[in-house]
Amino acid sequence: MSYKLLIENSFLKSQNSVRALASVLIRPKRLAIFEACLIGLVCGLAGVLLKQGVGWLGGWRVHASLLIPAWVLLPGAGALGGLLTGALVERLAPETAGSGIPHVKAALAGVGLSLDWRTGIVKLAGTILAVGSGLTLGRQGPTVQIGASLAAGISHLMPTSPDYRRQLIACGAAAGLAAGFNAPIAGVLFVVEELLHDISGLTLGPAIIASFIGAVVSQVLGGDSLNLNLNAYNTRFEAQEIPVYVILGVLAGLLGTLFSKGIVALLTFNRRVLRLGLPLRIALAGLICGLVVAVLPVGFRNNSGLREFLLTGEASWRMSLVAFVAHFLLTIIAAGSGAPGGLFAPSLVLGSALGHMVGVLQLGLTGIGEPVTYALAGMGAFFCAVCRAPITAVVIVFEIAKDFQLVLPLMIGSIVAYLVAEKVDKQSLYDRLLELNGIQLKKDKPKEGILAELAASDVMQRRVETLASQMSLDEVLQAFSRSHHRGFPVVDDGHLVGIVTQTDLANASKRQLPGNTPLWEIMTPNPMTVRPVDTLSEVLYRLNRYNLSRLPVTEGRKLVGIITRSDIIRAESDKLTGEKAQTGPHPAPSYVVYQTRSPATGQGRLLVPLSNPQTAPALLRLAAAIAREQDCELECLQVMVVSRHSAPAETPVRTAKSRRLLQQADRIGRDWGVPVHTQVRVAHDVAQAILETIDERHIDLILMGWKGSTSSPGRIFGNAVDTVIRQAPCDVVLVKWGTGHGAQGAGHRQEKELPAPSGESPSGECPILNLKRWLVPMAGGPNSQRAVQLLPALCSLGAQPEVRLCQVFGPAVPKPDTAVLDTAELFLERRLRVPVISTPVCAPSVPEALIDLAQKDQCDVIVLGASREGMLQQAIKGNIPEAIARGCDCTVMLVRSAVA
Repeated sequence: MSYKLLIENSFLKSQNSVRALASVLIRPKRLAIFEACLIGLVCGLAGVLLKQGVGWLGGWRVHASLLIPAWVLLPGAGALGGLLTGALVERLAPETAGSGIPHVKAALAGVGLSLDWRTGIVKLAGTILAVGSGLTLGRQGPTVQIGASLAAGISHLMPTSPDYRRQLIACGAAAGLAAGFNAPIAGVLFVVEELLHDISGLTLGPAIIASFIGAVVSQVLGGDSLNLNLNAYNTRFEAQEIPVYVILGVLAGLLGTLFSKGIVALLTFNRRVLRLGLPLRIALAGLICGLVVAVLPVGFRNNSGLREFLLTGEASWRMSLVAFVAHFLLTIIAAGSGAPGGLFAPSLVLGSALGHMVGVLQLGLTGIGEPVTYALAGMGAFFCAVCRAPITAVVIVFEIAKDFQLVLPLMIGSIVAYLVAEKVDKQSLYDRLLELNGIQLKKDKPKEGILAELAASDVMQRRVETLASQMSLDEVLQAFSRSHHRGFPVVDDGHLVGIVTQTDLANASKRQLPGNTPLWEIMTPNPMTVRPVDTLSEVLYRLNRYNLSRLPVTEGRKLVGIITRSDIIRAESDKLTGEKAQTGPHPAPSYVVYQTRSPATGQGRLLVPLSNPQTAPALLRLAAAIAREQDCELECLQVMVVSRHSAPAETPVRTAKSRRLLQQADRIGRDWGVPVHTQVRVAHDVAQAILETIDERHIDLILMGWKGSTSSPGRIFGNAVDTVIRQAPCDVVLVKWGTGHGAQGAGHRQEKELPAPSGESPSGECPILNLKRWLVPMAGGPNSQRAVQLLPALCSLGAQPEVRLCQVFGPAVPKPDTAVLDTAELFLERRLRVPVISTPVCAPSVPEALIDLAQKDQCDVIVLGASREGMLQQAIKGNIPEAIARGCDCTVMLVRSAVA
């Protein structure tokens, strides 16, 4: 015993020594400095890569325009570059559209927007394509989002708190701007002045270090940012010029505000009226920019060269006027298209042109003044009017010019421009852009309270009635008349494209549109949405702010639910009263110990819980057939049950057999051309793990095995299956494998009711999917209709399938109404192109009639719609699906449509 204690003490001492050594080497302060240096280095390299990429592509464009007719090359390069840029952004990272600064501002304010490696890389590539192909945008603004994204990616490499991660993102934004302009002080000031509006939440030390390192790396490897050689130019300021600089500030404030409003107006026009996809919008902007620049002097083909030309003082006021008007309109067109690119550089060009015109006029009238000084002061004033950051405007131009003569003119012009812009429009351009995307960052925004604890996914309605954009106005009116809803999401190819409300219909009525008008002409395109992880306080704020009654819930571009005011009120009431709170002991949440992900290319998700290796292949092929027909992704789940005495997250398990089963699922998915996601969960309860998976992965349909009978008292289908069919909000399909034609060789070794995988695999063979003869009873309810909708996919499992529809009527029915049979027969004949027979049957017992018909026709499968009666009524009147499963040896499928 003493020897054992000695070993344990030695181990504890060595462990403590390692911890002490780690605490000395990696103290918080040293770690912060290391992270700041790393962020500065990475952001500086990204800034250099961005500059070199834009310079190379832009230089090739300018050089080629001297060899090839400019009216051919410039519009073509702009359109092609815009098309490639839009496709890249739309497919890989939609959040990288625009300058990216509003995105970073919202992320730093606590809005859950994504910032990661993917965002930074796509932003870098998209900006190179957009700016290099000729769109009149800048590369400096995007470096803020690139730097913030790269810093966010670095922050995930080391465990840290959310508050500290926010500081690292701010460091990345500062380093990005510093690398873009070679202006380290301006980088820090811009983050404090415009992005955070508060210095209390930022540790200045790491931000300054990151900013300076980013600027130094950019300067050493990439050279000067704006290519300004001001040593050869004279700058001069005299006191009597102060009124003229005030006038310059007023003009910059007015025109800068008009510039910002023009961008917002064009963005709104593109979204609500033009309704082109992002690639086409950016391509159109590139085409227009190329056409206009082609007819202007050669100097306009290079933005940096144009800026330097304006600062030399050699340009006439007419040339400055042309430069201002052309750049003003083209930048609005480019930024209004949503192209990734910044407004910093265009603002500086516009400011220099405006200042140069004022300076030339002042020199001509009084003989006093230097146009170069006015051009530089105009740069700061116009920049300030657009970005609403006067301190940053002064510092950034001063750091570029490095001339103390400029400080006072810069301050006068920038402060006056800021005051005028604030007087004309209280909101900055970035706030307007955020508001356009449904994000409000005011201090009175609700963040506390009970609703901050709940997410949209907790209360949203997952079963959503949708319409297609090609539906006619008459069909839309019929949909509204049949439903109690006051609005419908509009979905095409699984993607949310709009929303239509009663207000839209009223407006269409006022316009006296014909009944064949397509829905896309009257719907509201690109509606405001929320994500499943957004809190209810955020959802409620958007509903109140924009006077809405409902908001679609989307995951990417896929519609996963809808949330209304009533849902929030009900959730708040339940939270306050505790009516839905669980009482007594309940299982701990399940824990994912293994998972794989495929590209999310499907329009829905189909969940397949697996346990029996012998029947799993048949179940997977059945699921793959449905998934391929309905363009879904497969989510394969293996549940490992552990004792309730131990937490799932703390229980060691062996996943080798589970992973082999899931790898088999992946192979079957590849054979059928269906994306497959897999996961292994450790749980106390199988049904709970399935329900958690349905909720987290936004499942549309679940396909699971069913043994056909149960001995559990008070259960209809069995323990796990009963819970899933009662609580799952999605479609549910249960499969009881038969022993006859449809599943030869399976005997009684069928799919168990989802027990945990054990060390012993059951013996027996996999059911053979030779499903040819199908019997589908019709009752007229939604479940039987859903069964008919699934039949085209199911029939693909057998060669030359035969389908028989039947409806059982009681003896007391003199004239059976076969409208339901006729509708289903017409639907299947259009989709299957195989014999479809419909038969009304008169019998006192539904199970006996179906069993006799299945035996007579030697059916392979019976597809049943779940009863519309409750569990209690089924127990009293008899479990019809179980009676049918017991009475025949064919495969039985039970379909229950999603809970509305």
